[in-house]
Formats: sequence, C-alpha cells, structure tokens
Amino acid sequence: MEFEIWMLLGIPLFFALGWLAARVDIKQLVSESRTLPRGYFKGLNFLLNDQPDKAIDAFIEIVKLDPETADLHFALGNLFRRRGEIERAIRVHQNLLARPDLPQDQQGHAQYELGMDYLKAGLLDRAEETFNGLVDTTYSVQARRALLEIYQREKEWTRAIEAAVGLQESGAGARQKEIAQFYCELAQDALVHLQPADALALLDKALHADRKNVRATLLTGDAQVAAGDVEAALVTWRRVEQQSVPHVALVAQRIMDGYRKVGRPQEGINLLRSYLAEASSIDLIEVVFKAVIDLDGVDAAKQMVLDELRRNPTLLALDKLLEARLMDAPANIWAELSMVKNLVHGYTQKLARYQCSHCGFKARQFYWQCPGCSRWETYPPRRTEELNVMN
Repeated sequence: MEFEIWMLLGIPLFFALGWLAARVDIKQLVSESRTLPRGYFKGLNFLLNDQPDKAIDAFIEIVKLDPETADLHFALGNLFRRRGEIERAIRVHQNLLARPDLPQDQQGHAQYELGMDYLKAGLLDRAEETFNGLVDTTYSVQARRALLEIYQREKEWTRAIEAAVGLQESGAGARQKEIAQFYCELAQDALVHLQPADALALLDKALHADRKNVRATLLTGDAQVAAGDVEAALVTWRRVEQQSVPHVALVAQRIMDGYRKVGRPQEGINLLRSYLAEASSIDLIEVVFKAVIDLDGVDAAKQMVLDELRRNPTLLALDKLLEARLMDAPANIWAELSMVKNLVHGYTQKLARYQCSHCGFKARQFYWQCPGCSRWETYPPRRTEELNVMN
C-alpha cells in the first residue's frame, strides 16, 4: 500500500472531531448538573463523608421543594432504614406507592423496598404479603430470597423448601444444601413426636437433595434406633466417614452407645480408635477416653490420651490427661495436681469452642445453622484450638 500525502491531513481532522465531541459531552454534563438542586450535592457530599444524618436533612429539603422526585424518595427511605428509623422509611415508601403517576418499574421498586422495611422491623406477615406480590415481576429473585429468609425465621420449613426450589428454577443458583437442611429440620421434628417412619422418609429426600449431608445421615441412624433397629443405625453412622472424616467426631458417641446396646463395646472402641488414628479430634478423644476407662481401666485410658498428646499436643488433650492422672494420683501430690488441672481446664474452656467460618461467631456446641449469620454448615467440626494448631 503506497503512502499518500493527503492521509496526513486526516490526522488533525480526527483530533478536531474528538475535541468537538468532548466539548459537547462536557456542555451537556454542565447543563444537566445546573438543573440539579444544590441540596442534592450537599446530601451526596455528606454520604461520601459517612454523615447519613446530615444527608437525610439535605434530601428532605429537596423533597419538600420537589415532591415528585422519586429517586430521592428511594434514597431517603433507604437512609431511614439504615439508621433504624423504620417507621419513617415505611411512610416514605408507602407514599411512593400511593402516587398514581409512578411508573410501573418504580412501583415494583417501591414495593420491594417497603417489604425490606417490614422485614427489618420484624413485621414478617406484612413482609411476606408484600414479597408474594412481587414473585411474578422483575423483582422475582429478590422477593424469593426475602421469602426464604422469612420462612427460615418462622421455621416454616415446608414453605422454605418451596421458596428454595423456586429460586433454583429461576436460575438464582443451587440451593441443594439448604433444601437438605430444611428436610432435616422437618425430620428432627418428626423424631421429637415419635414418628420415625415419617422422619426416615424426609431424610431420604434430604440425602436425595445432598448426598454429602452429614446431618441427614446422623438423623437417619437416630430414626432407625427409634424404630428399634440398632444394627442398621450402626451401618448408617459408619457412612459418615465416607462423607466427611472430620465429622466422625460428631457421631462418635452415637456409635459407642450403639455398640453397647448390641453387646459389642470392644468393637465400638476399636472402630473409634481407628477413626482417631485417621483424624484426631478432642471430641473423639473424649468419647474414646470414657469408653476405655469403662472397659479397660484407668491405666489404659491414660496411655491412650498420652499417645494422642504426643501425636497432637494441645491444651485440650493435656486437660484430659490430667483428668486421667487424678483418678489414681497419690494423696501427697493429688492437691497440687488438682490445682494444675483446674487452671488448665479453666483456660481450655475458652478454647473448646466451635467457630463459624463465615462470621466468626463462637459457640460451645456445634450448630448446623450459625446463630450469628444464619448460614448453614459454616461450622467446622473441630474446636478452635485444633484449627489453630492445624493452621
């Protein structure tokens, strides 16, 4: 391709066209900004400086001057809700919905925000009614998420399952884990009411939703025991190892009790000790420790704990060793050993907690749903000290 002199003339022409386009954009931006009230920029500045109270005052002044400004009403309502002034947020969004000239898309937005106000205020019946009115709109996914939260708060697990399935079908992501947990909640309620057959049917659905759901396996064994089939329960509980080795600690006491019922306690101890060799756990040590004392005596229990302490040195394991030492300690050192045991035990109580991997909430007992953030299966089945040692 030969170079032509006239091509050089196109370069400044392109620069000129770009300059003109920029000037037009800048003029349009300046023109639009002049039409905005001064209070809008004041309010925006307060928001950027994390001063929501002053931002609210500025936006209220604008709304008084121009009550038709829907966007500012939304901003104002959200600020009220964030600040905890739920009644004022509700009034703002109700006023928006009462406007006959409000466009359809903004009506949906106002209804959604009103539902969030009700949810924040704990008015769950009103929130549910509001969100149900949005299920067949463009706010369907947001409404179904809110409804799922409501049903979980109210422990309406059947409706929670329906909401979770609806979310999945709308393309909002998999909810298999939550669905399995909801079935487990229903099954647990059936067990409380001495309905093992109903519980087993529900747990089968839970495992169909999530084959790796450890809780469903634990409860299936419980239901089999309630139905009088301990041998089947033992087979079921042993499947936990295939699902998640660390969760074996949660089923250890069930397994030991089951083997005692069928008259084979030594087989239970041997099984749990094999689990202990594969995945050491303070909770597992506790169960094996007590079982060994009952079956083989204090010396065997001390040796078992000492072996574990050498493999995994933790204060929680040391506390258990001191407990074993105290059982046959000579009288002349019993008082001193007891004092050391009490000091170590007092400190280990701070470490013997489970911790949510999402929000950090700590608890002495294991939860399938975190009491802090309400998320499911966020608690590792290990105590905090064990996790720190592993890290």
